[in-house]
Amino acid sequence: GGGAYGAAKAGGAFDLVRFVQQPQVVARIVSAVFALIVFACLVGDGYMSRPENPQLYCIFNHNEDACRYGIGIGVLAFLACIFFFMVDVYFPQISNTTDRKYLVLADLGFSGLWTFLWFIGFCFLTNQWSWTRAEDVFIGADSARAAITFSFFSIFSWVSEAL
Repeated sequence: GGGAYGAAKAGGAFDLVRFVQQPQVVARIVSAVFALIVFACLVGDGYMSRPENPQLYCIFNHNEDACRYGIGIGVLAFLACIFFFMVDVYFPQISNTTDRKYLVLADLGFSGLWTFLWFIGFCFLTNQWSWTRAEDVFIGADSARAAITFSFFSIFSWVSEAL
C-alpha cells in the first residue's frame, strides 16, 4: 500500500528478492553499471601517447577536460548510486516522514541533475570525438565509443530514477 513517501510501513522485515525487483533499484543498478563502464573505459584507454613522445594525452581530440569530465561524472555517479542504493535498503526502516521526504527529494534532485550532466557529457564527448583525427588514435577507439555510448544510455537510466 501507499504510505508516507513510498513506503507502506516502517520496521518491516527485509526481503531481498522483493527489494531487487523494485523499479528504482533496478534503475540504480543499471545506472551504476553504466557509470562504471564510462569511467573504466576512460581511465583504461582514454589516455594515449605517441611512440616518439611518452607524454600522455586524452584520446578525445587531446582535450584533457573531456577525459576529466567523463571520469568525474562517472565516478561521482557510481558513488551516488551506492549511496542511494543504501538509502533504498534502509528506507523502510525510517519512520520519520520528514526524513523520508528529504531523502526522496534529494534522490529526485540528484537524478535530475545527473540526467543533465550525462547529457552534457554525451554531447561533449561526441563533439570532441568528431574532431579527433584518425591518425591520433592507435588503440582505444572502441573504449572511446563505449564511453560515448554509455554516456548516452546513462541519460535514460537517470531519467528513469527521477520518475
